[in-house]
Amino acid sequence: MKGDFGTLSWVNDESGKEYVCSVDREHIDEKKYENLSDEEKQSCTNVNEIVGTERW
Repeated sequence: MKGDFGTLSWVNDESGKEYVCSVDREHIDEKKYENLSDEEKQSCTNVNEIVGTERW
C-alpha cells in the first residue's frame, strides 16, 4: 500500500466482509467493495486476514 494511514479507506462487501483499501477517498461513494473498479480492488486486503476472525 502507498501512503500513510490517512490514505486508507474501509469498505464492506455485500456479505459483510470488511476490507482496507488504498484508494482515493473521493471515489468511494457508498463504501461498497462491489462499487470499486478491478484496479481499486487490487489495492484492498480483507481485514480478517490481517487480524484473524477470532479477534474481530
